Amino acid sequence: MRQDDRAPFLAALHRSRVAAYEPGQYVGQESFMRADEIRRLARCAGIGSGVPVLDVCCGTAGPGRYITAELGCSYLGVDSSAGAVAIARSLAAGLPCRFEQAHLPPLPDGRFAVVLLLETMLAFPDKPALLAEVARVLEPGGRFACTVEAGSPLSRDERARMPDADTVWLVESARLTETMAEVGLAPTWRRECTTSHRATATALLRSFRADAPAITSRIGTRALDDLLAAHQLWDDWLGSGRVRKFALVAEKR
Repeated sequence: MRQDDRAPFLAALHRSRVAAYEPGQYVGQESFMRADEIRRLARCAGIGSGVPVLDVCCGTAGPGRYITAELGCSYLGVDSSAGAVAIARSLAAGLPCRFEQAHLPPLPDGRFAVVLLLETMLAFPDKPALLAEVARVLEPGGRFACTVEAGSPLSRDERARMPDADTVWLVESARLTETMAEVGLAPTWRRECTTSHRATATALLRSFRADAPAITSRIGTRALDDLLAAHQLWDDWLGSGRVRKFALVAEKR
């Protein structure tokens, strides 16, 4: 399935995603975060009424739309997928959200009080270049709010087993902290979310398997097999400690 074929993919997985989350915790996210985790991170980053926010790799902007509706920020979502951006625009009707399609980095020019990067840090192999761009577009005292998949780089065998392994670039926590310091970002808040994200991965895996015939009819057997394989690996890695998940906020100094 091509990157921009998002509409059939979202439709195929919607019922399973709704079933996997506890009531009130699914807000259109394509990730392991729950709504309360999204809201907590946004509040820790100081997102509120009128605060200019840049959401990097926003996808279809479930979390972005949720944050904007809840907290009233001034929101710009950017994603490389034209299909995802088109869906985000249609779903954000009535909200003060703007969207742009662009390959990242570089990030859009401007000054933002908050830059969000939710569940997609691992897609960037060059973390220093990414973080330098984040620091560039943040105003002095601005905050970078993100989630991080922490661990040593994937082995050759792990890369062979992970579908779309070219989007999975883990980073060790100490190296990430060093890189942030090099570009003038100082962590001010951090919370581990390995256990909760493992629980979500397990629930999604169970839900996708239960709805496999309906999912296959929409996106095909190969796409479902890749989806299950990826979620099984994340379930295993988060459960074993091979990967740890963190939410954090860093301030531009």
